[in-house]
Amino acid sequence: MARILITSAIPYINGIKHLGNLIGSQLPADLYARYLRGRGNEVMFLCATDEHGTPAELAAAKAGKPVAEYCADMYAVQADIAKRFGLSFDHFGRSSSEQNRNLTQHFAGKLDEAGLIREVSEKQVYSNADGRFLPDRYIEGTCPNCGYDRARGDQCENCTKQLDPTDLIEPRSAISGSTDLEVRETKHLYLRQSTMKDQLDAWIDSKTDWPILTTSIAKKWLHDGDGLRDRGITRDLDWGVPVKKGDQDWPGMEGKVFYVWFDAPIEYIACAKEWADANGRPDADWERWWRTDKGADDVRYVQFMGKDNVPFHTLSFPATILGSGEPWKMVDHLKSFNYLNYDGGQFSTSQGRGVFMDQALELLPADYWRWWLLSHAPESSDSEFTWDNFQQSVNKDLADVLGNFVSRITKFCRSKFGESVPGDGEYGEREQALIAELTRRIRAYEGFMETMEVRKSAQELRAIWVAGNEYLQTAAPWSTFKEDPAQAAAQVRMGLNLIRLYAVLSAPFIPDTSAKMLSAMNTLDTSWPDDVDAALRALPAGHDFAVPDVLFAKVTDEQSEDWQNRFSGTRK
Repeated sequence: MARILITSAIPYINGIKHLGNLIGSQLPADLYARYLRGRGNEVMFLCATDEHGTPAELAAAKAGKPVAEYCADMYAVQADIAKRFGLSFDHFGRSSSEQNRNLTQHFAGKLDEAGLIREVSEKQVYSNADGRFLPDRYIEGTCPNCGYDRARGDQCENCTKQLDPTDLIEPRSAISGSTDLEVRETKHLYLRQSTMKDQLDAWIDSKTDWPILTTSIAKKWLHDGDGLRDRGITRDLDWGVPVKKGDQDWPGMEGKVFYVWFDAPIEYIACAKEWADANGRPDADWERWWRTDKGADDVRYVQFMGKDNVPFHTLSFPATILGSGEPWKMVDHLKSFNYLNYDGGQFSTSQGRGVFMDQALELLPADYWRWWLLSHAPESSDSEFTWDNFQQSVNKDLADVLGNFVSRITKFCRSKFGESVPGDGEYGEREQALIAELTRRIRAYEGFMETMEVRKSAQELRAIWVAGNEYLQTAAPWSTFKEDPAQAAAQVRMGLNLIRLYAVLSAPFIPDTSAKMLSAMNTLDTSWPDDVDAALRALPAGHDFAVPDVLFAKVTDEQSEDWQNRFSGTRK
């Protein structure tokens, strides 16, 4: 049994996330976690809300709430939606936790001791209209590299180039839109990550199994232009982790907080301590996942995220971990995703464009969305959500293939043999051929799941469903029954066992439907089909079952057209 630590990029607190956010990190991470648990591995799957920084302050002000109250309320909303989408976190934490505050201040102290933090007097943009210093990401303008007119002052989301606010052409406040900006002097702390360039380069080179998308973005930041630059880790804000060296004050940094991109990744570690504290467990129980001197040396650590988060997770966070000089667990594999676009444009939280997670669940149960998103995951390139494609996928894959198979075999058995598994005769050549095909396909499915090839895994799972339908169509027990009831009974027994098998294999993708299938088959047996022949004999003759309700209703043309009109890209 292996031990696998899984983290997905932590969603920002301001607002409900859209489907593009979901497929970019949390959902594929959940797929992988569920699969690994199903194979008997020990898994720790962690996520949290990212709660610090200006966006939280502004969202709270807009909602008319103190920022701490706003974050607590939105945490509850996001945790509820995540649960309803079937995201199986072992713990869903908060970056505003005491555990994260203590760990962030601890890391800052260790980095300072190592000579990796320098104090810089710098000029920072101040908005007279807003009456405040503007964090880099709250200054917008035209990117000097690609010409994108909504580039932020820290990074252009279009070309991913790292920027300073002064690099922008025609900068403006993203809060008020005002161009009445001036530069004032302030002091901040910088992480001297440029001194670690060679060390980070060698570490990235050692990750030969990382996706090309991941390594190409990391290398671009390391080598393009001026290469890896030192990074500011403090901000002039009220809401955040106060700047301290461990539990000691940091002279000259009074009233400042750590930059959200410094403390947010540390929450991955803090989240495990939150889990231990919430469950009354000793520190040893979380340290065995995160400290290589406490047992984490045999842990495989996998991260999931969208491509816009790659630079910080391949450079700045590793620089924090390595620079501390302490035996923390480093990531082994970083699975990154391109963007999911929406119906000819882009999903955008800030612009309110696209279908959001709460809206999706108002339309259809989670498994409809889980299947479509995972089977269309933007791995090798950006992908696009359209209502026509969604309708086609739901109807053909879920309703016609899987749902129809379950309905046909259970209803036929009930009509001819009653609601118990019939017959005890041996399987014939047709059944043995199916077992051989399924064995080959299941081994392929396992291979794709192990290497986190999400779309290929979905394609192979669908092919496994199709194989059962083709078997049922060619075996035609409704015809066989007229001439040879005993053979028809064996065919039906095979079909009912396929339902249990499909429930086990499909659980990572469509967990609620999987549970319904197992319930209908009156079994708690979720053993993985290492031996497919044995798996297709798990339900013996005489075992009772029930005919389930329709697993998946088809999406009608009228529904598709209505939803396309209702969700034109602007959140109402």
